[in-house]
Amino acid sequence: MRFSVYQESHIGGRKNNQDRMGYSFTRDALLLLLADGMGGHIQGEMAATIALQTVGSLFQQNANPYIKKPERFLEDSFFAAHREIHRYRAINNLPETPRTTIVACLIQHGNAFWAHCGDSRLYWMRQGQILARTRDHSRIETLIAQGKVDPSERDTHPDRNKLFNCLGAPNMPIVELSRRSSLQAGDVILLCSDGLWSVLPDHVLAQRLQNNTVVRAVPELLATATGIAGKASDNVTALALMWEGGHNLQDPNSTITTHTLPVGSVTTTIQAPRHADLEQADVFNDSDIEKAIEEIRGAIEKSSRLTSKN
Repeated sequence: MRFSVYQESHIGGRKNNQDRMGYSFTRDALLLLLADGMGGHIQGEMAATIALQTVGSLFQQNANPYIKKPERFLEDSFFAAHREIHRYRAINNLPETPRTTIVACLIQHGNAFWAHCGDSRLYWMRQGQILARTRDHSRIETLIAQGKVDPSERDTHPDRNKLFNCLGAPNMPIVELSRRSSLQAGDVILLCSDGLWSVLPDHVLAQRLQNNTVVRAVPELLATATGIAGKASDNVTALALMWEGGHNLQDPNSTITTHTLPVGSVTTTIQAPRHADLEQADVFNDSDIEKAIEEIRGAIEKSSRLTSKN
């Protein structure tokens, strides 16, 4: 694999930064992660941290040197993170469970797979055009899909900040999975929190990432967003990757090449697991997973009927 990657986060006008981001890669697999702790609940930053550490730890355990079942891995690791957040609440006797949104992208063999819960977004871009974007798990998007609200009301509707899906809620999360997407040289994958996309339109994100390397575009985007939002700015976080599958390297000085890495080695910006007893056998209990998957798939089917999703 050959790619350029850059991540950055600003606290904005908030007292705490509840956004978390990171990436891990082996010789043949790359994981991008971003979580946005929900400020309407206690310790959102801990929910986001636990989510990243859990998914990141499971990637390191299972990427040998790539993930055998990418979609299953993303789904299972989100469920595991959800359970770890609930375990944190129980251990610390909290009055409620911390909550977080999350978006993840797994890239291997030239293909990208992504999953999300909530309104942290992923954009897949090519030559300044957005090929795909995750759909927010929010009340406003549901109303738009049902034809009850015009898309022009996205930024002003009173329900625009209400989410129906996240990690840490009483019910199991709905893990929305993408189809396998084949990357081409120069493609860009952007993961970001709502502090960025709620301020800058999609076409601005695409244009900036087309005209600059990710190392230059991400800081500029975050500075622009916080400048526009001012004192009211939310935490603003972005993690962007440019895929260098061909021979034309746009930014050789910041390009990572993995083919020389030994099998078994992992490079990561994600901290070690929070719980020392986080074991694969415990996290991936087959009966629990199968029951959870059955519940989630039923919820996804119900949601699909309500919102006319693809």
